[in-house]
Amino acid sequence: MRKGQGNRSLNSLTSSLPEKQRKQLCGLLGNVELTLLYKASVHGYDASAFHQRCDRQGPTLLVAYNRSGYIFGGYTSVDYARSGREITDEKAFLFRVQGGAPLCIKVNTGCNARLDDAGAPNFGQQLYFCYNNQPVVYDTQLGQNVYGGYGAMVDPFNFNPATLYGNDNDLNECEVYKVEQKKDPQISVKIKPWRNVQWTEKRRDELMKMIRNYKPMTTSVSQVRILMIGPVGAGKSSFFNSINSVFMGRMTSKAMSGSAGTSLTTQFRTYPVKDGREGKLLPFVLCDTMGLEEQSGAGLDIDDISSILKGHVPDRYKFNPTTPFQPDEQKASRPASLQEKIHCVVYVIDATKISLMSSKLEEKLTAIRKKVNSLGIPQMVLMTKVDEACPDVVEDLQNIYITSYIKTKVQEVSSRLGVPVSCVLPVKNYSQELELELNCDVLLLTAIQQMLNFADDYLDDVGPI
Repeated sequence: MRKGQGNRSLNSLTSSLPEKQRKQLCGLLGNVELTLLYKASVHGYDASAFHQRCDRQGPTLLVAYNRSGYIFGGYTSVDYARSGREITDEKAFLFRVQGGAPLCIKVNTGCNARLDDAGAPNFGQQLYFCYNNQPVVYDTQLGQNVYGGYGAMVDPFNFNPATLYGNDNDLNECEVYKVEQKKDPQISVKIKPWRNVQWTEKRRDELMKMIRNYKPMTTSVSQVRILMIGPVGAGKSSFFNSINSVFMGRMTSKAMSGSAGTSLTTQFRTYPVKDGREGKLLPFVLCDTMGLEEQSGAGLDIDDISSILKGHVPDRYKFNPTTPFQPDEQKASRPASLQEKIHCVVYVIDATKISLMSSKLEEKLTAIRKKVNSLGIPQMVLMTKVDEACPDVVEDLQNIYITSYIKTKVQEVSSRLGVPVSCVLPVKNYSQELELELNCDVLLLTAIQQMLNFADDYLDDVGPI
């Protein structure tokens, strides 16, 4: 037993996690509750004490505190069970919560998240906490691999020790929390939704009919152009695929989508939507862009966005993050027609990553919003992946406007992007489904209807041309 343990009560655990950092971690994990299971300064730094308190507890969050003031650790969604096996856990991640936005490092695809043995808790057999029953963190990148033969599983988590924990291996505390999804009490009492939606086939059919029959306010525009902007992986291409699926009556995958770390969209693409396989083109075009990235010289350039808004960028133009688009002299000498310009801008934001948005990315979005405002183009936000953010929504999509958690996320997006709450629409894109679902269709079609309304506002403002 380490010095100071004997005079502490094992029945009165007090968390060392500051409230701000607790909120940040809950932002990473969704609508969850954290229950303290293990505190090394109380229960001991030895592996047996850790396993006695933490085995078979479901998803857990390990939080370490070092002498340099860093708060860091890791999350695993798979039980500790001392099985002796290497664990695959795509949800596992390392984190640091200190200063500004949290740092989150997900496990690399194809790598094991940890070794489930009787030893110290580890992530990727790469980072060990309370190593050798001591108040230290041990990094195999800096030392010799304890288990040898890890072979192909090199760097399951790509992290910089200086960034993650300041290269300070000495811990003054280590805690483990049980992570449980919270049920919103408002769901069970069926309170009045904070937005009214008719979840019926009749409503879906009405929305489809309104969209089919829509005509832009200006005769010179046959199809309104809607530009989608957002961080890498937020779901821009998936939204187009989802809308296309609704009108095709089956799942489609025309736009490239996925979960790569960098943008899968490298071209400016304009996607018209057909009303069924042999149907006519619908009166809108969804314009997809390269994903935004926080680093300079990566992802979509703000100057490129300006060219897109003004209608100068052609379909299938390949973005170059280091060189903004330059229109040819002939095109640059004349203004684009109203038909070629963007009539509505939609920011696509992942509900599970709102709290993770870095200050650099927020600054980029602010700069874009100023440019869009200067051109008088209406703006709104699609908040995607609401089902991943909230278990009540996974259970029933109709809970989306009942649960207070989604409402707080809508308010957070509104505050961080500077758009009214009424302009933030939560949606669920089709991703794993094989069949269309009524509730999903209603949300997607409602979003399109709002985009068309906003485009009308713009066309009405510029007047007949």
